[in-house]
Amino acid sequence: MQRVGWQALVMGGALATGVSNLALAQSATPGATTTLQTITVTGSRWANTADEAARRLQALPGGVASVDVDATPAPAIPTVAQALEAVPGVVVQRFFGGNDQPRIQIRGSGLQQNPVERGILVLKDGLAINRADGSYIVGLANPGEASLIEVYRGYLANRLGASVLGGAMNFVSPIDDETVLATGGGSFGRADASARTGFDGERFAAGIYADISRRDGFRVYNGSQRVSLGGAVELELSDTVSTRLFAGYTDLSFDVAGPLNREALNADPRQVSSGPPSSIGPNVLRDRPRREASQFLIGSRTSIVLEEHLFDIGLGYTYTRDMFRFPISSGVRNTDGGDLTAQLRYAYQPDEIAALPLFEATAQYVVGSSDRTYAINRNGTAGALFGTNDLDASTLSLTGGFNIPLSDAVTLSPSLSYTYATRDNDDQWSAASRPRLAFGPGGAVNSTVPAVDTSYGRDYGGWSPALAVSWRPNEDQMLFAALSRSFEPPTHDDLLGTTGGTPNASPSGFSTPDLDAQTATTLEAGWRGQQGAWSFDAVTYYSWVHDELLSLRDESGSLLAAFNADRTTHFGVEFGLSRPITDKWSARLAYTYQDFRFDDDPLRGDNRLAGAPRQVVHASLQYAANEDWDLIAALQWVPSKTPVDNMNTVYADPYAVVDLRTEYRVNDVFSFYGEITNLFDKTYASSTLIVDQASANQAVYLPGDGRGFYAGLKARF
Repeated sequence: MQRVGWQALVMGGALATGVSNLALAQSATPGATTTLQTITVTGSRWANTADEAARRLQALPGGVASVDVDATPAPAIPTVAQALEAVPGVVVQRFFGGNDQPRIQIRGSGLQQNPVERGILVLKDGLAINRADGSYIVGLANPGEASLIEVYRGYLANRLGASVLGGAMNFVSPIDDETVLATGGGSFGRADASARTGFDGERFAAGIYADISRRDGFRVYNGSQRVSLGGAVELELSDTVSTRLFAGYTDLSFDVAGPLNREALNADPRQVSSGPPSSIGPNVLRDRPRREASQFLIGSRTSIVLEEHLFDIGLGYTYTRDMFRFPISSGVRNTDGGDLTAQLRYAYQPDEIAALPLFEATAQYVVGSSDRTYAINRNGTAGALFGTNDLDASTLSLTGGFNIPLSDAVTLSPSLSYTYATRDNDDQWSAASRPRLAFGPGGAVNSTVPAVDTSYGRDYGGWSPALAVSWRPNEDQMLFAALSRSFEPPTHDDLLGTTGGTPNASPSGFSTPDLDAQTATTLEAGWRGQQGAWSFDAVTYYSWVHDELLSLRDESGSLLAAFNADRTTHFGVEFGLSRPITDKWSARLAYTYQDFRFDDDPLRGDNRLAGAPRQVVHASLQYAANEDWDLIAALQWVPSKTPVDNMNTVYADPYAVVDLRTEYRVNDVFSFYGEITNLFDKTYASSTLIVDQASANQAVYLPGDGRGFYAGLKARF
């Protein structure tokens, strides 16, 4: 099989660093371009860019949001949860309690993976950090290294090269005409430091950034660290051609403290599971589960504007190393490989003042390969190998669509996408048996099990049409409705998994289920805009899902296999509201309602899908004591219980957590930031494992952090 390795990186680097036709429009919105502008005011031109991106997003007939990362008080390195907490429809559950490792899901796509590694397209400067098979590592997305985060919920991600049910998020690298230094620290051994600087000239701009964050963690075995650095360069080569080149490196490591059973959670949420017989779950201190991942990224995008025609050409390469030391039931998984992305976008915009082009098209091809090994977890170290695989994947996405003005107020937006994907696994294990390890009363026992070939070759192809209509009753408001279809092929993590493991025994084999692609038909409608002082964003959707990709685990939490549920339904409401109350007080609300269910399943009936909280509320109240001092109170509230298992026999309790934040600007250069998280020291499960059939004593609850304190200093000059 053809491999994508360092040879492709050399090729990608040569193309990216040439005076070529490869660059990035900083925003991923339709028709966006990279344009260097001469400005005479103090500050960065990126404020204009963010405003333009927001204007284009607001014109799209679907669920969208833009997050200005620097607009609200934040620590030296904001977490993904903090950056996205006020975005309705984006559910962020703190998972491992480590360094920014949440479970993120939009509209339920990829919900049942532990951790979530599928269901959302994650982009940096418009090019994906997902592997070629669609999987991603959420900790590689760093909002501290973004000036803007664009969120596309549902079918709108088709425009970016994805056809998943969930959507896409684009992290835009900062290029500031200033230097920003920040540092901070606090409870649980947390320490952060970040720096970024840039230059903004008439035809040239550049920015570099670096940060490091570490913490010992709230729990016994909960340390983590992340180091990131990177930069971007933009050049206006002519009046019609502009180019962005960017590169970055992230090194991430964290301990997996794992789940607790209910009794242990309530008694002491800092502890970890010791396995049977005290709880049905992993023996964390023996197995020491941990993840160490790194990713190198290089990319280039070029925008070419020829009157009403825009061409946007991109090339990107990522090389990812991922060591995941699961408990003994799954073993130590090592995956190393590279992925090459090529992308071409075209937009036709005869009306230069229109927010959206009349016609747009995207072609994206991602190809990647990786070497994967499996080893026995022997007392927290990699023991004997029991599996070696060569994994190859490719995904081709083609999308074309119109934005046809039927009148000054009404726009019709039909589109059509096609996705073709391949997933190939070449089993390299040549022995007739595989080693196995089990712990019993007498200690460790070594044995062997017959080896079964796990090789497979899968290909998936499907169409995703969409039809939307939008109506603007006035300049400040828009109503829309859309009918769309999504198509989501499985990842290698769905297609290849260990089986037969227990809390005291290594796997006895592998599952290679012959999975179908997940498809869905979604009807959605929304209304957003402003009415007086109120700003609002309301979207509701209903999805008829076929062959939903779900992951099964047994009562011990050990992986069984992924499978296709026959029919499920996803109904949701995404609602955001904000307004200034007085000159000093302002309020903001983000509300998400989710009702995801099996549809007449032979075993599960019409049960709720496990892991999806029915309601998630984020509310904040901000007080401007004076022009230099802000205080914020924030509430994160899950008001109803959440099913842990698909059989709906075990639930996580509701919870409410209050945080306090403040920022004081000493002068034009220095500002102080402080926060108290979980003010009332609530003991709660911020997330859970997701299993098919749970038991009362099962370790499935992942504790949220207790009360914590943080203080930081930031300098801008």
